[in-house]
Amino acid sequence: MALDRAKRDALVQQYADGPARLRAALATVPPRALKWRPAPKEWSAHEIVVHCADSETNSYARVRFVVAEKDPLIQGYDQDHWATFFDYHTLPIEPALAVVEAVRASTTALIRRLPEEAWSRVGRHTESGRYTTEDWLQIYADHLEGHARQIEQNVEQWKATQAR
Repeated sequence: MALDRAKRDALVQQYADGPARLRAALATVPPRALKWRPAPKEWSAHEIVVHCADSETNSYARVRFVVAEKDPLIQGYDQDHWATFFDYHTLPIEPALAVVEAVRASTTALIRRLPEEAWSRVGRHTESGRYTTEDWLQIYADHLEGHARQIEQNVEQWKATQAR
């Protein structure tokens, strides 16, 4: 079902606000907790931010393919494999944040200018099937917010381990 204009505008604003929300959550992380993992298969705050940079660059391309290409195929990827393969803890966090901020700023400018018909464009995702511009927006509007909450939960869990 298509989003109404007010809901879409709210999601676009949430998308635009994402980098500031992520940076604010990261500011709550004590330096000693930055690479702490709540569990062996869970990500640290550092890994979350580096993941966000990789995800946002994929997102940047995805919306452009869906809007501009005929019958676009959107490639999925294994985010957990990327975190391990690229050894996210060894990658610098500030450039990752800069990527998130730049990609979001560029894409925000693009999506605020899209004509109405662009929002109903359809592609196909290799993992989830039918994939529209509005699907993309609904996923990525909350992406950084969700990871900001994850960072905040990591901090709370880390603090609980320090209190023992």
